[in-house]
Amino acid sequence: QVQLVESGGGLVQAGGSLRLSCAASGLTFSSSAMGWFRQAPGKEREFAARISWSGGTYYAESVKGRFTISRDNAKNTLYLQMNSLKPEDTAVYYCAASSLRVASDRVRSYDYWGQGTQVTVSS
Repeated sequence: QVQLVESGGGLVQAGGSLRLSCAASGLTFSSSAMGWFRQAPGKEREFAARISWSGGTYYAESVKGRFTISRDNAKNTLYLQMNSLKPEDTAVYYCAASSLRVASDRVRSYDYWGQGTQVTVSS
C-alpha cells in the first residue's frame, strides 16, 4: 500500500534548474530514510542523494554542490533541487524509501520505489 509518486521532471538546457518532488503515502514518512537514484538507458541505477530521518544529507560526488535533497514531513514529500544541470545528468530519476531511519547509497537499502520521472538536459 506504500506509494511514491515523482513529479517535476522535464526538458531543460545545460546550466538550468529543476525541482523534483516525491509524494509519499502508506508509510511513516517522518521516520523513514529517503533517497534519489537515477538511471540512464543501458546503465545501472546509481545513487544521487539521500537524507536520514533527522535530516542528515549525503550526495554522490557527481552531483555534490549542484543538487540539494530535502524533506517536508508535514507534507510527506521529498524534494531534489537540481541546479547547474549538465547533459550527463539526463536520466530517469527515482525516489526511494527505506523502513530504516538511516540508509545507504545502495539500491538494496531501500524497500519502496516510485515509477520515475524523466529529466533531459540538452546542450
